[in-house]
Amino acid sequence: MCRVLMYLGRPVLLDHLLYQPDSALVKQTFNPRMLNLLNLAGFGMLAWDPHSQMPQRPWEHRSTALPVFDRNLKALASKVQAAALLAHVRGVAYSTEVNISLQNTHPFTFEGSTLALAHNGDLYRFADIREHLVGSLPARWRNQICGTTDSEWIAALVVSRLSDPMNITALALRTAVMEALDMIGQARRRAGITVASSVNLFMTNGQVALATRYCYDFGRYRTEDPSRVNEANLRYLSLWYTVGHDFGLHHGEWRMVGGEESADAILIASEPLTRDSSSWIEVPEYGVLCVEMSATGHTLTTGEIRL
Repeated sequence: MCRVLMYLGRPVLLDHLLYQPDSALVKQTFNPRMLNLLNLAGFGMLAWDPHSQMPQRPWEHRSTALPVFDRNLKALASKVQAAALLAHVRGVAYSTEVNISLQNTHPFTFEGSTLALAHNGDLYRFADIREHLVGSLPARWRNQICGTTDSEWIAALVVSRLSDPMNITALALRTAVMEALDMIGQARRRAGITVASSVNLFMTNGQVALATRYCYDFGRYRTEDPSRVNEANLRYLSLWYTVGHDFGLHHGEWRMVGGEESADAILIASEPLTRDSSSWIEVPEYGVLCVEMSATGHTLTTGEIRL
């Protein structure tokens, strides 16, 4: 299982998201509280710093090393305050066939678009699905795919459905995601695939963010050898969020203070980052969460994915 974290709001030190909380993203790599699969294959992040040169372009860090041993990441996290963050720890199948490389680390971006995407899950028999998607993906985006993951193809599909990939609204992004998920679903049907495939997606351009908690054919898996069924196929991958302001250490507890009425920040993650999860809300199965930031605050909408 991959681990993902996305943040939008007032600038916060990356160390306070990646390292310090009770169940910070880096801590989840060796001590997760949900779905205890330790199959780690790299770390990547994009962080938008409003005080940096060209603030619309994020800081970028990628490594195939485990983040808990990454001194460069720790040094960067101790210096950078970000108003938006998308960070991903890659989980892969236990197989020598898996390609672990920088090209396969999330988040994925494309020249000609401001959108970044990270994925928690996997598309079963993706090679067969890809054959049915090639003709639907314009060469402009297809030719930029340099890795071997299903996630990069999902990112390319979403970007290809945006009417203006450089200026993205919440409505346009949600529409593009629904169209991309439907295209994948159609490709699965043409390939005769009915095995569970999770697509928890996290995407942002630093101003707009969207997350999905979705799974094709949940509960269906091959049973020739039940002992080899991955735990991730038996449970719906989790997705949580908390809203408020000033995420940090308050009276000895890591938490987001305030409520939704006065919120100017949102934190979305595979699992809560704090010991006390009472202020966190679990996104329902087949749910979608969309956020748009502005000078006066944020607009948060939730909904259901129906394909």
